[in-house]
Amino acid sequence: MPLIHYKKEESIAWITLQRPEKFNAFVREMALELQLRLDEAAQDEQVRCVVISGSGKAFCAGQDLAEAIDPEGPQLTRIVEEHYNPIILKIRQMGKPVIAAVNGVAAGAGANIALACDVVMAASSATFIQAFSKIGLIPDSGGTFMLPRLVGFARATALMMLGEKVSATEAQQMGMIYRAVDDSEFINEVEDLAKKLASYPTYALGLTKRALNNSLVQGLEEQLNTEGVLQTLAGNSHDYNEGVNAFLEKRTPEFKGF
Repeated sequence: MPLIHYKKEESIAWITLQRPEKFNAFVREMALELQLRLDEAAQDEQVRCVVISGSGKAFCAGQDLAEAIDPEGPQLTRIVEEHYNPIILKIRQMGKPVIAAVNGVAAGAGANIALACDVVMAASSATFIQAFSKIGLIPDSGGTFMLPRLVGFARATALMMLGEKVSATEAQQMGMIYRAVDDSEFINEVEDLAKKLASYPTYALGLTKRALNNSLVQGLEEQLNTEGVLQTLAGNSHDYNEGVNAFLEKRTPEFKGF
């Protein structure tokens, strides 16, 4: 069984982490395969939305510690630099929306990969945990960058130091994720969301993502300049022309993603 299952349905790429017997914990082969699949989805012009989820009971339990402590294994430095950092950058730099469909526990790097996605939907039974302090490590995979910006500095510090488990409902309430959904409705809700985003003007969504990425590191004046540049690009797109014409003609727009 492949460690990453990749399926394209119409304009949606479904990427499923597939080590259910290990709660989808990462080993090197799996991390590198995920990078390849993210590249494939990014380069496929027919793909307009990407969904990342996990098989079995978990979304992702983070790093497989047996590999991390194996003297013949990649060791922590390579794991961070060659496995997780590229995954986070590929998600953030992809010019199309990426949904994290968190079907179960998301721990350590698994939690932070989910939080790097554009929209996080979680089943009500799912949980999030910054498990690093439990084994004497610091949060990686962009966790120290994203989590404080999502929930605030003080709460992020406590969650990282204490390693407390956060339910999907609590995660929604504190602004960590977009929505928590009843388990019975989870798959249908994710599919509906993916189809909705795929039908939107995805070129503009990608530009919005670029603007948001820049807002994390830029001052106001720089951000205003960025908005001007990106708005010009959006204004020259097919989708802008289609959206305006559809509005004036009182019809549903048919966006193409360019």
